[in-house]
Amino acid sequence: MGGCTECASKGACDDRKGAMLDGVRAALDRVYPSRTWGQPDDAARYRAGVCEHDGEALADELAVALSASTLYVPGGDEAYCDFIYVQCVGREPNLAQVVYAGVPLPDELDGGADELYLRVCLSSMAPLAAVQQTALTLMRDAGGAAIVERPRPGVYDPPLLPRMQRLVAILPAYGIAHVDFGEICAPPPGFDAGDYPARYGGEPLVVNYLFYPEPPTTVVTTPV
Repeated sequence: MGGCTECASKGACDDRKGAMLDGVRAALDRVYPSRTWGQPDDAARYRAGVCEHDGEALADELAVALSASTLYVPGGDEAYCDFIYVQCVGREPNLAQVVYAGVPLPDELDGGADELYLRVCLSSMAPLAAVQQTALTLMRDAGGAAIVERPRPGVYDPPLLPRMQRLVAILPAYGIAHVDFGEICAPPPGFDAGDYPARYGGEPLVVNYLFYPEPPTTVVTTPV
């Protein structure tokens, strides 16, 4: 079978990828004139990204368009983005609602649960969105229960791909450009890591400049 080099759509794909990367580079140059992680220009990023109103509206539209439970989650104190969790595998009330919306843990989940989501990352630095899949697992032992979240650096599982494609098609209506997650999982050339290695280990990736500081596959455990 032929690869991308023989695909009739390769030229259009290359054009889209080029425009996407140009947008990422422009955002980095605008928000980080010092070209140093941890030193964004506050004036440059002020109201430059996806606002809460649009994020909540997008979550509502995705729930209908994707026939899925969605949850808008504001980013933490150090994040430069908010999130939308789109449930693809599991039932309601779901584990994302337990962790991020304070919903009580359902009694029927005594034996544990495994759920799969698309996690939409909405940058507050620029009108950009990136999507990664994440799994939430309820684990129980003699010491109690905890929900473990394991994000991946992109979207890989086939059952998620149709919803992923429809999700991406909706973003332009909100003035949001989609960025392939794999394209932001490398350090930006010519930028200084600042104190990132001391705080997180390793070099900061593009995602750490424009979306959130922690490594994109950081596992988070929440006692419940």
